[in-house]
Amino acid sequence: MEKLYPLKFKTQYMDKIWGGQKVRTHLGKDFGKLPNCGETWEISGVQDHVSVVSNGFLAGNSLEELIEVYMGDLVGDKVYERFGVEFPLLIKFIDANDDLSIQVHPDDELSKKRHQAFGKTEMWYVMQADQGAKLNLGFKEELTKEQYLEKFEAGQLMDILNFEEVKEGDVLFMPAGRVHAIGRGVLVAEIQQTSDVTYRIYDYERKDAEGNERELHTELALDAIDFTVPESYKTEYEAKQNDSVEVVKCDYFTTNVLELNQKLERDFHQEDSFVIYICLEGELTIDFEEGSESVKKGDTVLVPAALEQFFLSPQNSDVKLLEVHL
Repeated sequence: MEKLYPLKFKTQYMDKIWGGQKVRTHLGKDFGKLPNCGETWEISGVQDHVSVVSNGFLAGNSLEELIEVYMGDLVGDKVYERFGVEFPLLIKFIDANDDLSIQVHPDDELSKKRHQAFGKTEMWYVMQADQGAKLNLGFKEELTKEQYLEKFEAGQLMDILNFEEVKEGDVLFMPAGRVHAIGRGVLVAEIQQTSDVTYRIYDYERKDAEGNERELHTELALDAIDFTVPESYKTEYEAKQNDSVEVVKCDYFTTNVLELNQKLERDFHQEDSFVIYICLEGELTIDFEEGSESVKKGDTVLVPAALEQFFLSPQNSDVKLLEVHL
């Protein structure tokens, strides 16, 4: 069996009622004849949207097929034991040219009970934000379910939601149960559990091309919402040159921010996990024993668990990456 190598996948482009053009203008990705692109799915194990390899001798194979063949060599033994052939993360870029719906995701327990699916804990890294752009993150103050319903039914939902102005580099963590929405003018990289279960709470009474409003999930959302309020909704961190800084660590993924201007060795032998690199700025190569793979802004690459030692080598520019593993 030929040895594994850093894998790239065919980008899946999704037009959305709120989508824009930044996937093309900021990330250099061509979404063809679609009128807009609200989301790109970069690595996905979601059924009917499973990623397909685009580089090397494994090109044309799906991620699920690769896990069936390579098992722990691809994802790590502990990951394979936990998830089997279902890849545990979904990596996206999201361009909000208009406000996204106010929504919430159920946790593992509720999602399994209702949908036979995983819950959806996620995080956002803000890649670009227009002046004054905001995100909804939770509530302004702690509420009971009854207080929330009273405001909701009185049409006063927006009065109790917390909105935060954001800028490039901001990191926002959304555990399952936290009400949230991306506001217009924001481009984010999103890392989340493999799940497509979303409860839409409010959608600004928008209508689609046929004049229909999108379905709301008012009752389903009630049991999913976490009404507590944390000290801060933003993740505070300070990037370090040529070093990784951990910004999110949860049961479902760990994410580091890396800023590089020189070659850096990475060794994930102890983690027993695949590693994903999302390139936010610059160009680099991932150098390993059998060769190298070029990476540029907007690329997402999966480094198999079997490649325990490799190097990140910037190419004539400073590089900024998200580094994700289980």
